[in-house]
Amino acid sequence: MTDTVAVDVIDRIAWVRFNRPDKRNCMNPTLNRQMLEVIEELEFRPDVGVLVLSGEGSAWSAGMDLKEYFRENEGKGLGATRAAQRQAYAWWERLRWYQKPTIAMVNGWCFGGGYGPLFACDLAFAAEEAQFGLSEINWGILPGGGASKVATELMPFRKAMYHAMMGENLSGKEAAEAGLVNEAVPLAQLRDRVTAVCEVLLAKNPWALKATKDALRRVREMTYDNAEDYLIRAQEAANSFDGEGRKEGTRQFLDEKSYKPGLGAYDISKQKA
Repeated sequence: MTDTVAVDVIDRIAWVRFNRPDKRNCMNPTLNRQMLEVIEELEFRPDVGVLVLSGEGSAWSAGMDLKEYFRENEGKGLGATRAAQRQAYAWWERLRWYQKPTIAMVNGWCFGGGYGPLFACDLAFAAEEAQFGLSEINWGILPGGGASKVATELMPFRKAMYHAMMGENLSGKEAAEAGLVNEAVPLAQLRDRVTAVCEVLLAKNPWALKATKDALRRVREMTYDNAEDYLIRAQEAANSFDGEGRKEGTRQFLDEKSYKPGLGAYDISKQKA
């Protein structure tokens, strides 16, 4: 627990929460610094297999703190503004390439700058009652800090353009339909649904999960030929680094006939260390 970030580790799931509920979990410089410290401390802990990012109170994150992140830093000059930006973008980037699977559990308001960590997480689940918005247009600026990029990455172009230009909110259900999140469920069921997803991920080969996460993010901007070559080399590297996993999965399928890859994962508890 820090001033602005709350953490619980339960059954190998790290429940990390924005902890400024009185400010709808807006991200100020202190939160950005502390969040980086927290996720880096958790990244290689053996008792953590999945990280879930959520928010205390009624919000996930309402974006950047207008007073502390924007106005106060602008008053100090360009150097302070750039430093604040680096602090925010540093933990979003760390989360995009995190060693372990990450899930955004959007329990409430998700606005503007909140789209940065939303995109940084591998998977995203929302409460149907949650609200998503790019409200920047309503107070006279463009959706910066990666928010416009996130909208066009996750949503069809026309939907992204409408979302950004109109400044109208989306419910959690509408956000799922638009592609901002994987799924929306009633708030009362959200934690149980995310826990169930975590349990599936925890049963899979962690090195294969990391390689898969990286592969999908890398190939998005490649041509098909470049992606094909990259993936061949990445698989070769993965086999060299974690060959026992591939061998054990193959053995259980071919020799034991104890599982079917199309229906579930092999038993990683039988794998040699």
